[in-house]
Amino acid sequence: MATIQPLVGRWCLVETKGFDAYMKEAGVGMSLRKVGAMAKPDCIVSSDGKNLIIKTESTLKTAQFSCNLGEKFEETTADGRKTQTVCSFTDGALVQHQEWERKESTIPRKLENGKLVVECIMNNVTCTRVCEKVE
Repeated sequence: MATIQPLVGRWCLVETKGFDAYMKEAGVGMSLRKVGAMAKPDCIVSSDGKNLIIKTESTLKTAQFSCNLGEKFEETTADGRKTQTVCSFTDGALVQHQEWERKESTIPRKLENGKLVVECIMNNVTCTRVCEKVE
């Protein structure tokens, strides 16, 4: 877990690009996409020494999962999808890979210039979300 230590903390979303297109590609309906576009969530990354914990928190909704790196688990996403997910630490990035209904998405989180850059990638659609550390 020491490899994720620089990512640990509360991160506030400050910039987002392509989120609606990503949600549409993932199969999220129009009304839920509109709500999702309004949310400015904080991302809280923590570890209890054994488990990685990622919590996405906004005034609209909070979603959280806990896992061991490299082990597949069932995740319920903020938009309600049930996915088979595995997280790994690769090339300095925390990579979350989700699979559901013969679809897949990859979400790498990495530090760039002191900011947490989260990409959401599905097929040929990429969303980029930039967060600044709060604590």
